[in-house]
Amino acid sequence: MTIFTLPLRHVKVKALRAFLLVTIFTLGLASMSGLHHVSTVISDSMEKKLISFGANILVTPRHDRLQISYGGYSLGDVTLDEQPIHLTAALKAIDGIALRANVAIVAPKMLAMSRISGQAAALVGVQWEDELLLKGYWEVDGSFPEPDSPDAALAGATAARKLGLTPGQTIQADGRSLRLSGVLKATGSDDDTVVFVPLSLAQDLAGKAGRASFLEVAALCSGCPIEDIVAQLQTALPDTEVRALAQVAESRMYAVHFAQNLAFSVSLVILTTACAMLVMSMLSAVAERRREIGIMRAVGFSRAKVFTVFAAEAVGLGVVSGVLAYVLGQLLTAYVLRQLHLAEDAPLAFHGLPCMALVLLAVLTAVAAAAFPAWKASQVEPAEALVSL
Repeated sequence: MTIFTLPLRHVKVKALRAFLLVTIFTLGLASMSGLHHVSTVISDSMEKKLISFGANILVTPRHDRLQISYGGYSLGDVTLDEQPIHLTAALKAIDGIALRANVAIVAPKMLAMSRISGQAAALVGVQWEDELLLKGYWEVDGSFPEPDSPDAALAGATAARKLGLTPGQTIQADGRSLRLSGVLKATGSDDDTVVFVPLSLAQDLAGKAGRASFLEVAALCSGCPIEDIVAQLQTALPDTEVRALAQVAESRMYAVHFAQNLAFSVSLVILTTACAMLVMSMLSAVAERRREIGIMRAVGFSRAKVFTVFAAEAVGLGVVSGVLAYVLGQLLTAYVLRQLHLAEDAPLAFHGLPCMALVLLAVLTAVAAAAFPAWKASQVEPAEALVSL
């Protein structure tokens, strides 16, 4: 017999114990693996859904502002040397940044003034498709404009009340006929006080074709710090000021990190429990095998070899449990995601590298848990073990 055949012999003799130990360890690792995978998918899905609650980065033209006063009277602020945002060039520059995959939505805005129903009104030109994705919290009386609609308008609650607008009404803005698709329900934000119109119309009314007053950007920031995205946007758009809306970004990341930290905490508890059960089982095996250990020591097995016998059992347990846990974890993940209607975000797939990583984790965990029982076994003196029997 060798230090490698002895563990196999013990497994055959104690087949039921080995089966139960592998089962428990496998279930623990599979739960941990599945929980980690599910939490990752949920976190990514959560952040993508949070995009519909508004932008977290604002891009505005670079300008100098001068406060003028004379004779004790303030003449207000004067904006000097404002650099316009050329929309086509800006979008091309954004497409060229390294973290472009993290930029989910770029929604340009053009501000213009007009008269509707004989009263002054603030117009905001938008691209309907991007704006409706960015403002998923909007609720409307009437209907939202079609993404490619060139003459649709959407009024904020306060603006509609002030101007006497109702859904379906045709309105005139500096001689341009627009169909009011709907009126937004109150949001408590600046959206309530303006009328949204197609971007091209606002550009024409402002006399700034091909330009934008500012850009709202919704970025995915779970994979990297949002500061990195801001820095790359600032480099790509040197004539603008790029700033993160810190409160928005932090609240979103708190929600994402909460799911990840919860999964990590639960996984740690599961792994600790599995290790504790492994330690108790190995200690029980050492107590039961004192005679066998004494014989091994009597025939010349060193303490290191006795330690290796028990460590080899732990390695075998880790390899078998790791492989089974990966397969079971993938199946559990697919089932849970189907129940959460997120299966399309993470289809069932088996990959060699994650499997090897889980097996390595299982082996290291098993060996670490078995280290004390193996050391205790190696300290058994042959004469003491044989006499006590």
